[in-house]
Amino acid sequence: MAVRLPAAERRQQLVETALGLFAERGLHGTSMDDIADAAGVTKPVLYQHFASKRALFLELLDDVGKQLLESIAAATSAADSPRRQVEAGLTAYFQFVADHHSSFVLLFGDGSRRDEEFAEAVERVEAVIAEFIAALITADLDGDHRLLLAHAVVGLAEGASRRWVAAGATEPAHVAAGRVADLAWAGLRAVHR
Repeated sequence: MAVRLPAAERRQQLVETALGLFAERGLHGTSMDDIADAAGVTKPVLYQHFASKRALFLELLDDVGKQLLESIAAATSAADSPRRQVEAGLTAYFQFVADHHSSFVLLFGDGSRRDEEFAEAVERVEAVIAEFIAALITADLDGDHRLLLAHAVVGLAEGASRRWVAAGATEPAHVAAGRVADLAWAGLRAVHR
């Protein structure tokens, strides 16, 4: 019998359980029964919190995206120069990947890209992060140019962190992030109208 938790705590427990299962087994390899069993609740309890597996997965994508953005925003707000913002933002990104591997797999794994609705949710996350980064770019550029560069930085971070994870993440997050930050900063310094 499941321990009776307040609704908010139960929901958080279900979210964390589902995140781990989805990251490990994928969307199609995970059922609502699996999530309920792993959380130690009945399936009706799970459905009290989430209308469907798709709704739960979409909520997870949004939550993970918000957490990633919050990490980047906190790190860049503490930086004292544009160069340090690049380093801090990328370090926060890589550290998020290191600390929340299941979240990274959920957000950027193949399962999120194969379904149109989920792919759109991931694109929204990337767009919000890119808009945040665009606002940090201080070069004398128009808004569209800044946004394009910001999307490039997001793609650089995602691609590099995928490689870092695939290679076993053998170097610390701040080292990998520093290497990518050097590339990003060199590119951003050379940008002109």
